Amino acid sequence: MRHSVRDLATAGVRALQPYQPGKPLSELEREYGIRDAIKLASNENPLGPSPLGIEAARRALADLALYPDSHGFELKNALSAALGVRADQLVLGNGSNEVLQLVTRAFLSPGDEAVVAQHAFAIFTTEAVSAGGTVVSVPARDWGADLPAMRDAVGERTRLVFVANPNNPTGTWHRAAHLHAFLGSLPAHVVVVLDEAYCEYVSEPDYPDGLAWLAEFPNLLVSRTFSKIYGLAGLRLGYGVASADMADLLNRLREPFTVNSLALVAGEAALADHEHVRRSRDFNLQGLAALGAACQQLGLDYIPSVGNFIAVDVGRPAGPVYEALLRRGIIVRPLAPYGMPRHLRITIGTPAQMERLLSALPQALAG
Repeated sequence: MRHSVRDLATAGVRALQPYQPGKPLSELEREYGIRDAIKLASNENPLGPSPLGIEAARRALADLALYPDSHGFELKNALSAALGVRADQLVLGNGSNEVLQLVTRAFLSPGDEAVVAQHAFAIFTTEAVSAGGTVVSVPARDWGADLPAMRDAVGERTRLVFVANPNNPTGTWHRAAHLHAFLGSLPAHVVVVLDEAYCEYVSEPDYPDGLAWLAEFPNLLVSRTFSKIYGLAGLRLGYGVASADMADLLNRLREPFTVNSLALVAGEAALADHEHVRRSRDFNLQGLAALGAACQQLGLDYIPSVGNFIAVDVGRPAGPVYEALLRRGIIVRPLAPYGMPRHLRITIGTPAQMERLLSALPQALAG
């Protein structure tokens, strides 16, 4: 009897839906025959990469015939000094997605459970299902993770809990006392992944730094990225910070050379580019305020965000509005795959990009 190749795949893989990234600019221009499109879909830094990172990558081009340092010695030392952690607590990844994959492979076996929040980053579910785990999705509260309900969902088979602070795609966040209490309430057999991909954008005084809790919670891993405020999304560089024991386990799973040599040197240089980080944060705060005010003027509800994006409720199924914006050369992110069919996630762009969006949005809504 002949089998389809789909029948040979694991049940978890067959059940997955492909991750839907933001549409590339070149694809939009090719499909619609337009030029000068703008992309406000993928939470990229509109100010671009760190200038120091660009220069470091340029200098490294001459050595592209050589394999990169698989252990990332120099970058780990720079992260160690900047973050106040030991180098043996660090795990480097091809984007923070690789770190999420490693922790899932290390701690989730078929039949084990992973607890996630409704509207959480889709990769949490993808990695858990790929490992054969069962995903327990807990209904959100005010568009954010309901931490007490997530604690109630933890059982004997739970091995992983994923929490993003702030959360993508909703921009919601947890205050220090609430998140600390949640971590302290979890049993010892549960590993917690605290995704802080957007932490550098947050200026709220009660926003916690998860790294400060690593000594208290040896079952905690904090994941971060260079893709957002540092502007290095195209180089794919992320990292995790955990206890030395957990980091050792994850580094055993890492394949060699997954972080390329340009990413290693650009990340090290960007980490020291404090002026670029400051400018990016200030620019983003102004953009959040301006976009929120524009939504109010248009009568649109939105979810207050501390990331570099806002999820906007367009008051109807968002698909046609998304399509109308595409035809005007503007890419945003529809959130139907996240169970938010009326929302579009809009990344904060340059003033010119935001002006173009806000000029086109009333027409797209009317259409």
